[in-house]
Amino acid sequence: MAFIYAQDMHDAVMAQGFVTAQDRLFQMELTRLFATGRICELAGEEARPLAIRMKTIGFLRNARKHAALLEPETRALFQKYLDGVNAFIQLRTKDHHLEFKLAGIKPTPWTIEDSLAVFYLMSWDSAANLDTEIIAQMLVEKLGPEKAKEIFPLNLNPDETPGSEVRTAVPVYHPLGLEKDQSLLAYLKDRPLGLGSNNWVVGSSLSAGARPIVANDPHLDARMLPGPLYPVGLITPQFRAVGVNLPGLPGIAVGRTGYVAFGFTNSYADTQDLYVETVDPKDPNRYMEGVKSLPFQIVEETLVIKDKNASQGYREEKVKIRLTARGPVISGVLRNLKTERVLTLRFAPFESMDPCIGLHLLLTAKSIEEAHHAAEHLNIISFNMVLGDTEGNIGWHVIGKVPIRSKGDGTIPFVVMDNEDNWTGYIPFGEMPHSLNPKRGWVGTCNHKTITKDYPYYYSSHLSPSYRYERLKQLLDSPNRKSAEDHWQYQRDTLNLMAKRIAPVMAKALLAHEDTKVMGEILSSWDYKDTPDKAAPSIFQAVYRHFALLVFQDELGDDLAKTMLDNWYFWEERLQYMVLEGTSPWFDNVKTEKIKEARDELFHLAGLNASQDLGSSLGKDPQQWHWGKIHQTEFVSPIRRKGFGKGLVGGGSHPAPGSCESLYRGVYTFSEPFGVTVSAALRMVADLSDEDKILAVLPGGVCGRLFHPNT
Repeated sequence: MAFIYAQDMHDAVMAQGFVTAQDRLFQMELTRLFATGRICELAGEEARPLAIRMKTIGFLRNARKHAALLEPETRALFQKYLDGVNAFIQLRTKDHHLEFKLAGIKPTPWTIEDSLAVFYLMSWDSAANLDTEIIAQMLVEKLGPEKAKEIFPLNLNPDETPGSEVRTAVPVYHPLGLEKDQSLLAYLKDRPLGLGSNNWVVGSSLSAGARPIVANDPHLDARMLPGPLYPVGLITPQFRAVGVNLPGLPGIAVGRTGYVAFGFTNSYADTQDLYVETVDPKDPNRYMEGVKSLPFQIVEETLVIKDKNASQGYREEKVKIRLTARGPVISGVLRNLKTERVLTLRFAPFESMDPCIGLHLLLTAKSIEEAHHAAEHLNIISFNMVLGDTEGNIGWHVIGKVPIRSKGDGTIPFVVMDNEDNWTGYIPFGEMPHSLNPKRGWVGTCNHKTITKDYPYYYSSHLSPSYRYERLKQLLDSPNRKSAEDHWQYQRDTLNLMAKRIAPVMAKALLAHEDTKVMGEILSSWDYKDTPDKAAPSIFQAVYRHFALLVFQDELGDDLAKTMLDNWYFWEERLQYMVLEGTSPWFDNVKTEKIKEARDELFHLAGLNASQDLGSSLGKDPQQWHWGKIHQTEFVSPIRRKGFGKGLVGGGSHPAPGSCESLYRGVYTFSEPFGVTVSAALRMVADLSDEDKILAVLPGGVCGRLFHPNT
């Protein structure tokens, strides 16, 4: 990785831009094409729907607005970084990545608008409530509100004593007739994978070096080489910083300076709402705001689509996008929605543009207080930020803008009935979830529920199950002092606490039948660690997956069940509660009227289905169903993901420890098991007892130049 020594911040970030382009220019170009709705310039007609979707959401459209608002220091920071990027593009044409020639495109200069569009795309990918709203609405349409709330998300704060109430209230809803069409399901299948992460900080009393230690492992789709994050060291007379950022953005997002260390996880705060609008029955070019009729704002965008049959190799297409006061009409992008109602999208970062952004303030922060001041300006994205400083202070603060809602709570689409804005403001920064110097000596987050029961604002209904955080508590609550190397090992911890609770119940059911007895015996002797050389993780995951299908598929149908189950956070903690409680009516198959199935019967049937799946791919001996044989990470090149040459430019497949539920994260897609889709894109431990110490590793490496001697 590059360590840059410069006279001031501007020179440092200019050099950062140059070396980032040198190592990641093709990756940057792909991200820019995606964020700005230009991906069909590369991929042609096949990418046209995706390009329209990106144009409609409006990352570039809003980036232009934001760029015009930037205060001088922030504008200068971005421009200097891009001066470095553009210097490489213009002066080092012979060093442009081979992929440009293979793809038939050329890099063009970057603008501040491009960088902000990439930033907004990252924010969008980290926000997941839109998916949850759609699933929740379709469950209510399918089942009715009372039945649907039985399987709505169950979010538990592991730092609170669980109460007896485990049902989720369903807000007032309006039937929208969405269950019969497949447009929302089609949308969900095209959504990017969500982000996760673990981060924590321990104070001086728990640190072997008597100064805070910050650990962070962001969970992203890290399969595409060379990996989503770029490392760099920036050293000037004013500051020293080492860490990573997203290619296309200046400064450091995760890392340390000489005074402060910081890391981020996805907070999953609800920053998105869907609105159901009514088209004026007298004029389809207008929509109703209560009794008032207002015109749709029309924005015309141009698509440039790669087309070998066109005279220039490209053709142009005009796309008209409708907007209301709340945001773009996205039902025009989806298919088969009823014409008298349209869905609009509202996204908080598009309405809370800060002229500062705060990246330069983070580089020069000398205390947690100054870092908090910097983070207060990072409104584009909502993250859990953990920090430690050399004075021994530690803390956690949720950053970003979360709307305060006077009507509706963001769990299902909101039907516009009048002209009153249901977003009345944003949760003040000082009232966002946070902790400073907690008595227990550490604080951390694993995308789980962090708010308490008395928190005065609606925050989110889409949060991670508590297993990872509960394991983190076990590791950090021990009173002994821990070194940076200890935390390095904690990031690789494979103990699955969800399995520790569920597997005994599962094993008992399997042991009761001769045809699944061996599987039950393997589970009974398991230490609940998801390691590649064990068969138990394969059996547990395969049986639990089939069990979930048996629980939900009969009442939801194949499409809705699999769509909901692909959204792990929506159902996993709820199903765990149902399993441990043991008598849920959802265990009964509604299609077998004369038979009432129970939990253990479903586990047995799930065991038979899992045995057939695993046996067909791994052989007849259950002892050989090793987790690492099916749970693998495959590193691929964006220019050759399949077919001839894939191995030459890719990174191959590798057995992956961990699971969705362990600190060592290895998430797979429920409907396409068991290959890893989301894992740690970085592991970092920063020890502030040493002015330089930082441990870090990035899967996929640093450099993206194919066949270059430094790659």
